[in-house]
Amino acid sequence: MAGTGGVSPSAVPTLPAQPGSGPRPAELCADLVAAFDWGRTALGPQAGWDPAIRTVLDLLLDAPLPMALALGDGFLLIYNDAYAELLGPLHPAALGRPAEEPGPAIAEVYRTGRAVLEPEAQLTLTRGEAEQAFLTRGHSPVHDSTGKTVGVLTVAAETTQVTRRLQSLGELTSRLAGALTIDDVARVVLGYATASFDVDHCVFAVDDGAAYRYVRRVRGEMLDEADERLPPVWKRVSAQAPGAPMVTAALTGRPSFVADGEPLRQVANDRHERRIRALAALPLRAPSLTGAITLGYRVAHAWLPAERALLTAAAELIAQAAERARRFEAQHGTAQLLQRSMLPEHLPELDTFRLAARYDVGVDGNAAGGDFYDAFELSDGRLAMVLGDVAGHDVRAAAVMGQVRAALRALALTDPAPPSVLAGLDRLVGSLGAESRNEEIFVTVVYGVLDISDGTITLASAGHPPPVLRRAGVAGEPATAELVKVPPGAPLGLGGRWQTGQVRLEPGDTILMFSDGVVERRGRSLNEGLDALVAVTAAAGGGDPRVLCSLATSAVEGPTDDDVAVLAVERAIALSRSATMLVPAEPTGPSRVRQWMTTRLREWSVPEPVIGAAILCTSELTTNALLHAGTPAQVRVDLNAERLLVSVADTGTRGTVIRAHADTMSSRGRGLGLIEDLSDSWGTDPTVRGTTVWFEMLLTGTQS
Repeated sequence: MAGTGGVSPSAVPTLPAQPGSGPRPAELCADLVAAFDWGRTALGPQAGWDPAIRTVLDLLLDAPLPMALALGDGFLLIYNDAYAELLGPLHPAALGRPAEEPGPAIAEVYRTGRAVLEPEAQLTLTRGEAEQAFLTRGHSPVHDSTGKTVGVLTVAAETTQVTRRLQSLGELTSRLAGALTIDDVARVVLGYATASFDVDHCVFAVDDGAAYRYVRRVRGEMLDEADERLPPVWKRVSAQAPGAPMVTAALTGRPSFVADGEPLRQVANDRHERRIRALAALPLRAPSLTGAITLGYRVAHAWLPAERALLTAAAELIAQAAERARRFEAQHGTAQLLQRSMLPEHLPELDTFRLAARYDVGVDGNAAGGDFYDAFELSDGRLAMVLGDVAGHDVRAAAVMGQVRAALRALALTDPAPPSVLAGLDRLVGSLGAESRNEEIFVTVVYGVLDISDGTITLASAGHPPPVLRRAGVAGEPATAELVKVPPGAPLGLGGRWQTGQVRLEPGDTILMFSDGVVERRGRSLNEGLDALVAVTAAAGGGDPRVLCSLATSAVEGPTDDDVAVLAVERAIALSRSATMLVPAEPTGPSRVRQWMTTRLREWSVPEPVIGAAILCTSELTTNALLHAGTPAQVRVDLNAERLLVSVADTGTRGTVIRAHADTMSSRGRGLGLIEDLSDSWGTDPTVRGTTVWFEMLLTGTQS
């Protein structure tokens, strides 16, 4: 095609700029060609053109596909209305204009007289705004009545949508490769369907015993960042549900395509589903999983063969990813169960000391690890606290960890002195190594005994990093932090001897024990990690142990492959008051929490502005916990003279709330944004028993 050839129309160098010369709606290309003064060109007046050329011209101007004709040695360009849309602002200036370089394909056809097919060309088109488009173009020679080649006819077919969908299939493969759980797969599938096919309705369903659980997305649904971080809202449908296309596809393994009708009429739950007219239902089949995906439009839609083939290929990829995710969740659940049995169910609740712990599973979260923490009261009223690490990240490391923790409790309850406890553990680890004929069992421990009467802690370390001590600022001075000076000792199992050190917690001080996964990073020295942890601890807004545990796990930049365990103990400035409520997984749960918290906080004379903000945040968090975990939630409030701390904990890993409940509790994650705006600090604590979300509101200077 003259003026464009094998290059982008926007790159044609010979077309003069003519602002405002775009065609009016009535200015069809046929009219423009008839009115053009061809006598001023090398072709001469149109009346003298060869009949063969005139026949090709009539065909071109009437064709619905984009077509262009490059005539003569100068490749003068004539095109139809469909091709004018591709030219964009270059039309109508391009009409009848010569090209300095017609492009290699045009020149080859004109020179040899043989047709050329360009399977795919990427062009920059301007249709309102610049965009990348893909075209398949065929170039054929045009002969006059004597058989001489006098021009080149180009027929273009835009394949932008098909090309982009193929590209998106590659992106789908990449994203599914990183999806570990069924929730992750659901997010990827819903995003892919809405972005690549611009559907009005999409459902992803997998088998769940005698039923199917599914998650849906509809056009216009309000989503925010918090929604993407939270698990999807799953609903359930019976495997015997009559007329449900997704169930039929899942059970039969056969796809179905409805171009126009009421495919969801029998099973529609709301107006969105009743409005669907075109629907594709694709089965998901894998050795240990069945399911389906459905895509729908509110207007009639012809499911062309290429589109069906693309959807079938996508469904196969999704089925494989969903099966991998299901296997991961099963293995992860086993690892969680093992880890739960080896860590304390609850930490002690003391009048003048507050405790918190955090455990983050490293690697891919698919195995139990060797890190552990514990805190328990001794017979004389003192508090024993320990944090340890068994080298390795597998079931064997977890088993050794469980034995060490159980033995430590037994030894401490008999003789809590740190040297005696570590000596007993040393003999145990040595025996385990000899028994397994493996001399590579490597265990480190830091163990301390806290005298709650005066805050003195007696510590000993068996090859473990020393704790961090945060000193509260006095008389307006800023807080400080430092590593506790604990005499170094050999790791367990090597027959070492251990000495003790002492540190005293003053009111407001906090001690932080941690595993090496907190401070070790590839490519960075251990001292860098320790310095970063000390700096973050000193800069914290307060000594609250939950806050410090959260800050500690992110103190050092970069990912870690190791487990992370943290245990913090704070000596409170004043006695705190606390209360706990177990909230059932029912729609009335959030309202019960609001009533309970209002009564409790007013009894404690908390300022009204704080009460209002705290109740709003707690209600939203409770709603999210019940909705997305599907298990009862535990709400705990803790109040002292400085701050109000609220935590909401669940014990679930995915939503199982029935549909009637899910529809009633429709918060969809807005609570996280509220906490960000209304609280002084907040965080999430993943544990082996679920997830805890907490927030803190300072009372200093608050007016009631």
